[in-house]
Amino acid sequence: MKTDNKPWYWIPLLNFASGLPYAVIISVSVIMYKNLGISNEDIGVYTSLLYLPWVIKPLWSPFIELNGTKRKWFLSMQLLISIAFLLVGFTIPTSGFFIMTLAIFWVAAFASASNDIASDGFYLLVLPKEQQSFFLGIRSTFYRLSLLAGNGLIVLFAGYLEHKYGDNTKAWSYTMIAVGLLMTFITVYNFFFTPKNEILSVKNNKEHHQNFATIFISFFKKKQIGLVLAFILVFRLGESQLLKMLSPFLLDKKEIGGMGLDTEAVGIIYGTLGIFALTIGGILGGIAISKQGLTKWMFPMFLAMHLPIIGFIGLAHFQPQEIFHLHLNFYFFEINSPLNLYTCITVILEQFGYGFGFTGFMMFLIHVAEGESKTAHYALATGFMALGMMLPGMLSGYIQQFLGYQNFFIWVFLATIPGLILSRFLIFPKDFGKKSEEV
Repeated sequence: MKTDNKPWYWIPLLNFASGLPYAVIISVSVIMYKNLGISNEDIGVYTSLLYLPWVIKPLWSPFIELNGTKRKWFLSMQLLISIAFLLVGFTIPTSGFFIMTLAIFWVAAFASASNDIASDGFYLLVLPKEQQSFFLGIRSTFYRLSLLAGNGLIVLFAGYLEHKYGDNTKAWSYTMIAVGLLMTFITVYNFFFTPKNEILSVKNNKEHHQNFATIFISFFKKKQIGLVLAFILVFRLGESQLLKMLSPFLLDKKEIGGMGLDTEAVGIIYGTLGIFALTIGGILGGIAISKQGLTKWMFPMFLAMHLPIIGFIGLAHFQPQEIFHLHLNFYFFEINSPLNLYTCITVILEQFGYGFGFTGFMMFLIHVAEGESKTAHYALATGFMALGMMLPGMLSGYIQQFLGYQNFFIWVFLATIPGLILSRFLIFPKDFGKKSEEV
């Protein structure tokens, strides 16, 4: 189907297809394994190791850069991801499900990381430069919407099935099969709606005449590269630990410091209220940068992203009891779940701040990738970002068990400070990201 490269046709679901596998592999797997009886320590270590494909994806990003079109790559990888999720669903009922599902998730993670490389390159090559800052907010929003669709709607669906069947194994098996079918639909959509004008822009691209070593070396010659890499590695130090232990905190019983929510309630909080807050934050973040540039908004965005952690410190300390009921009717199933009022407020603030602030971080990564070989350089930048998520995340379960939830969230908040300090020393064009003309 001919779309004449209308960004609204393809940017939303292309980025949804990048975020959904990431959400399922990195975040939903945490909830799934928690409900299937795996300990916090094992969850922290093994689900954090699933970050590894995103860490080392720069090693094969030049291969994707130099062979075939980005469109062929992301369509192939999305199909492989669809098959992998179906296999996870069929494997969960088996006796050795933990090792087997982890192995399949690894395959899906490598495919997802490759899909990210190709999708990012496709965006940078096909979309005119003057439109990139404006659609960055939309791109970021739909990426995060896909994360919340995983953490919210998919978890909500699993919680509903848990109540329906009284069997966590059957519920999560059916859930993962449903995710595989959803990814298949998205892959078919992207096949028909993504533009095909990339080929012409790639044929004459100088990057095709560069070898792997040249691409890597040129990245490490960039201005302020030492400071830039240090910032990328530590900026998400707090978030990397928060994301691994937040779901266990919400699900654990109050007697051991948790909030005592069920799977369904966690899905509702992130899949409804969280999605709305994130959408507004992401759109406002993109608009702010496109109007006034990243320099003006960088520090306020990063503060907005991290300050809501204080809310989780309060939740862990006071464990508030205020409850209200949320009734949802999804045609196929109906939900009436008790929710904690202060948990909902904290999640709304956290998701709004994340949507607003992460737009600035993504724009900074685009700045780092500017110049020749931007696809491979963007992959290198995001690889370092994934490393900064993986290593602290591996230790998060042990840190939480040692400190308890109250002190753990205080530690997480303190861990955001190094990144905020380093951000003040970064230098880039004053109006970087500012839209130069109406699009």
